[in-house]
Amino acid sequence: MVNITINGKEIQAKEGATILEAAREAGIFIPTLCYLKNITDIGACRVCIVEIEGNDKLCASCNTIVEEGMVIETNSPRVRSARKINVELMLSKHDCNCPTCVRSGNCSLQTLANDLNIIDQHYCKEAKVNKWDGKLPLIRESSKCVKCMRCVYVCENIQSLGVWEIGGTGTRTEVRVRGGAKLSDVNCVYCGQCITRCPVGALRERDDTEKVFDAIADPDKIVVVQVAPAVRAAWGDGLGITPEQATVKRMAAAFRALGADYVFDTNFTADLTIMEEGSELIQRLTDKTGKSKIPMFTSCCPGWVRFLKLEYPELVPHLSSAKSPQQMFGAVAKTYFAEKRGIDPKKIFCVSVMPCTAKKYESAVPEVNSADAGNDVDVVLTTREIDRMLRASHINCAMLEEEEFDSPLGTGTGAAVIFGATGGVMEAALRSAYYLITGKNPDADAFNFVRGTEGVRDGTLDINGIKVKVAAASGLANARRIIEDIKAGRAHYDFVEIMACPGGCAGGGGQPIKEGCELAGIRGERLYCLDKAADIRFSHENPDVIELYKSFLDKPLSHKSHDLLHTNQWYWSIK
Repeated sequence: MVNITINGKEIQAKEGATILEAAREAGIFIPTLCYLKNITDIGACRVCIVEIEGNDKLCASCNTIVEEGMVIETNSPRVRSARKINVELMLSKHDCNCPTCVRSGNCSLQTLANDLNIIDQHYCKEAKVNKWDGKLPLIRESSKCVKCMRCVYVCENIQSLGVWEIGGTGTRTEVRVRGGAKLSDVNCVYCGQCITRCPVGALRERDDTEKVFDAIADPDKIVVVQVAPAVRAAWGDGLGITPEQATVKRMAAAFRALGADYVFDTNFTADLTIMEEGSELIQRLTDKTGKSKIPMFTSCCPGWVRFLKLEYPELVPHLSSAKSPQQMFGAVAKTYFAEKRGIDPKKIFCVSVMPCTAKKYESAVPEVNSADAGNDVDVVLTTREIDRMLRASHINCAMLEEEEFDSPLGTGTGAAVIFGATGGVMEAALRSAYYLITGKNPDADAFNFVRGTEGVRDGTLDINGIKVKVAAASGLANARRIIEDIKAGRAHYDFVEIMACPGGCAGGGGQPIKEGCELAGIRGERLYCLDKAADIRFSHENPDVIELYKSFLDKPLSHKSHDLLHTNQWYWSIK
């Protein structure tokens, strides 16, 4: 331990800790902007500066290591003045039209300016505007960028893609797409992790809310909403309501209050995905011809699919051919559901509420769509977008009476709920694969070794004499590790689950943002609690899925199932 003094208070700090870490441990607040724990500590913004006795220069507390006997002031007149000037200079390069910004009220720069009592602008205003393709799932507004470099570091260190870079020098320094290229010309997977780490509104998802408002107002459209598993763990965060208030049934009521004609649970098609993907896994494991590609990779995450197509195209045949639950839902809604309800499929407007920005890309891929009535999914909204729609409609969600999802596409199991957490797809698949091979259910928690937020979890299980080596990972840097190990022969797996976003969909790029907090683990735990409390915890026991096969699809991997529920990612468009 190291003895130091901060603001006249003598404290003990861990050896090797930064001043910022020591201060936080002692309950002393130092403002930050560019700092992200375990991602960036470069001191670029100079907001966390402190004064150290005996040192002529002010130091960034995020990357200055404590030393024995240090005497530190975090808010001296000199520090306060310099910090205020630094923020004022940032504001001079920043589009401060806050009322029209998606981060208004949840913006670190806005909070800093308010806390520092900045009520006048003393520097010449110059905010650089960029040209951007507004059709892309991810939007960047350079006029709002504060050059904190968070996006650069999260893309490089967590996702191993390096889409963003710093270019230019001095006053011409800017964050840009690598090499000054267009975003569509580099290997961006649209995961949105840069959006959730941006402290301002320089990065956001494409706003598709007006398309949905227009569809709701159109008397010739029947608006069908599906809600992904991970959304239920976070939708209340952006509305300021507690997890206790933000129940699944209240969420269904909120979307009906918004104007949806039907509200369904994507858990239904998550269970359907397990039936198809689990059957495909067994088919590959028991194939004696040697033609089946092992390991089989999960295919639910479009960010991961793009990553594999862009970075390791030779491994695309290892992806399960099963569509994601989102796309399966759209296909089933515009065929089976339309037929049961006697609705013209062309009138169905299918809206997905997802924790993901890459889902906007996926729904628009021509090769993934099978419905005759246009795209399987017409519009994808992120959790943040649906929260904005609820606020714009002045719906007091906390006061709504709880309501059930509609049927027959609204029934889901505990296995489907955990799709939203890293390892959840694999765990759900293994529960049903075990049953399909042995004819009996395992303990529902028998495969919980794939749970957790560590980068890579793996293990071997024996299913009726069939040895299955599995691995689960989230975050694309971890995915790259697994792939490189497989290619080099250092690892041998039969089944691999990858989620592009750290922590899985619970930490998706479309989820509500809470500055400085990594909430994927907490949200994932909420999903596991819902699974534990579920009446049915196995996908193959979902009564509505059983009925779907009986009356419409015949069986998993049937000809009709392949037509509606499967795809060939090799042919997917990238642009």
